[in-house]
Amino acid sequence: MRRLAAALVAAVALGVGLTACGESDPVAGTTTGETREITHAMGTTRVPADPKRVVVLDTDKIDTALSLGVTPVGAATAGEAKSWPTYFGADKLAGIKEVGVLTEPDLEAINALHPDLILGSKFRQEKFYDELKAIAPTVFTDKVGITWKENFLLDGRALGKEQQAKDLLATYEKRAEEFGAKLGDAANRKISIVRFIPGAIRVYWPDSFSGIVVGDTGLGRPERQQLAGKEDKRFDVVSAERVNEVDGDVIFVTAYGEKAAAEQVGVTGGTLWKGLSAVRAGRAYVVSDEVWMTGIGVGAANRILDDLAEYLTPA
Repeated sequence: MRRLAAALVAAVALGVGLTACGESDPVAGTTTGETREITHAMGTTRVPADPKRVVVLDTDKIDTALSLGVTPVGAATAGEAKSWPTYFGADKLAGIKEVGVLTEPDLEAINALHPDLILGSKFRQEKFYDELKAIAPTVFTDKVGITWKENFLLDGRALGKEQQAKDLLATYEKRAEEFGAKLGDAANRKISIVRFIPGAIRVYWPDSFSGIVVGDTGLGRPERQQLAGKEDKRFDVVSAERVNEVDGDVIFVTAYGEKAAAEQVGVTGGTLWKGLSAVRAGRAYVVSDEVWMTGIGVGAANRILDDLAEYLTPA
């Protein structure tokens, strides 16, 4: 019923030219202005040249917007992670309205904010696209994680911040390369990335967001986590009984939500975990899930580099 009501409201708005031919949203009180054409995962869309009321529907997009100096009027949250990326500071998050969760955006709440641009993901919200584009110009990236750099640049273009996005990405990549070079033996250090989610343990591979960031530094991965010959190199699931498969020279550990954090305590308190070589050497570190896993943007990527520098650089 909520989706139907929102769709009807959006249809009325569409009839008075909500998104027609570069006209801006009359309900939001904006004036007619310049538009640009953006090609994205769902087609081609005309968006405002300088959008002012942006709604974002995935965690990478809130990172992107804030990194580019745009504070969204609304944002969806990840299911188990009930907050937005706190690594930007509370002041930058103040005033953002919650508009549902990633896989179930609240169309009524979005419509009430009178956005002039919506950023989302085909992977997460494809079935809502027609309803969203009736509310405001909507741009979707395709995948998540593996294409995080391409997504960042596309969203930056949609926000009217294309050159700034290119510059931020280049700065990050230079920093990652220089950090790896400073380590000297980066390729010989085998970094394991482990995430506890409710009911499961994931090991993250080279094509995951954090895996790509670690790879950008030149740091190595345990052979088990390189996935040679496999097409899907994002992550694998292991049981508590197979926890020996997550070992490495260094282990970075996160937990997605409170339930997963409780399960993490149970596993990491057990003898199998304590027997891992990295754990015995004191090189297993708990890091932020919202940075390593749900951030998926240049802001989070730089904070992963902060963690690598803190834990891998000799005192």
